[in-house]
Amino acid sequence: MARCFVTRELPGSDLERLREAHEVEVWPEPRPPTGDELRTGAADAEGLLTLLTERVDADLIATLPRLRAISNFAVGTDNVDLAAASERGIPVGNTPEVLTDATADLALALMLAVARRLCPAAAVVREGRWGPWAPDFMLGRDLHRATVAIVGGGRIGSAVARRLEGFDCRILVAGRADRDGLAELVAEADFVSVHTPLTEQTREMIGEPELRAMKRTAYLVNTARGPIVATAALERALREGWIAGAALDVTDPEPLPADHPLLEAPNLLVVPHIGSATHRTREAMARIAVDNLLAALAGERMPHCANPEAYERPS
Repeated sequence: MARCFVTRELPGSDLERLREAHEVEVWPEPRPPTGDELRTGAADAEGLLTLLTERVDADLIATLPRLRAISNFAVGTDNVDLAAASERGIPVGNTPEVLTDATADLALALMLAVARRLCPAAAVVREGRWGPWAPDFMLGRDLHRATVAIVGGGRIGSAVARRLEGFDCRILVAGRADRDGLAELVAEADFVSVHTPLTEQTREMIGEPELRAMKRTAYLVNTARGPIVATAALERALREGWIAGAALDVTDPEPLPADHPLLEAPNLLVVPHIGSATHRTREAMARIAVDNLLAALAGERMPHCANPEAYERPS
C-alpha cells in the first residue's frame, strides 16, 4: 500500500477506488495548496494527484524522494516539469479526450455570447433599461457563414471545426508550428479561436502583430491557456479598437484579479476556466486520473502518460 497525496477533492466517487488500494490524504481546503504546503503534504508520498493549479517543478520533485507517479487532473501538463519527472523515471499522467467536447461546446458558446452581445443585453434587462424595440438596438455580428481561424488543430480544435460546419463557416487552421504565418491567417478571420497547448513555442503566440493584423470587426476566443495570448497587447487591442471583442475562459495571470486593468477593457467577456466544467466531463477526468495513478503504483504503464520517455529510464 502506497501513500498518495491528492491536492483537492474530486467530483464523483473515483477517489474511493484509490482509497481502497492505498493510503490517501486529500488537501482539505477549497483553495490550492501553496508550494510549501504541497511540499509538506507530499513529503513521503509515492503517488501525487494534482490539478492544473499546482506547480510541480524540478525543485518540488527533487524534494520528494519516494515519489513514483504523478497524475495531473487536466489535459495539459504545463504545470508539471516533464523533463525533471522523466529524469527520475516518474511517469506523468493526464486526462485527454474526455474534455474535448465540453471545451469545444464552450468555445462556440463564447463566440456566440461575445458576438451577439449576450452579457450586455442581459444587463440591460436587469438594470431596467429595456426600452421599446428599435432597429439598431444591441446589434451584434453573425457566426453563421463567418470565417473562423482555429489556432491549434488538435482534438479540441478539430471538434470546434466540426461544430462550425453546422454554421456554414469557412475554417482556417494554424498548427502550433505555424507561428510565422499566423498574422496573415488571422487577417482573414471573423473569429480567432485558440486551442493549442501551452509550450515555450506557443507562449504569447497571439501578440501585438497578430492582434493588429485581425479585422477591426473580428473576435478573439481563448479556451486553451492564458499565456498563449499576450495580456497587455490584448488589453490595448480592446481599448484602441484593433478588434471588436474577446471572450476568454483562461487568462494570464489566472485567476485574474478583480482589479486587473484587462477587466476594464471594453467588449470583453471572461469566465473562470470552465471549459471542462460539466458533471460528466469532470467525473470522467477523475476516473482517468485515478486510473493513471493506480496503474503506475501497481508497476503498470499509465493508460494516459504524457512523458513515455520516463519508462525508458530506471525508476
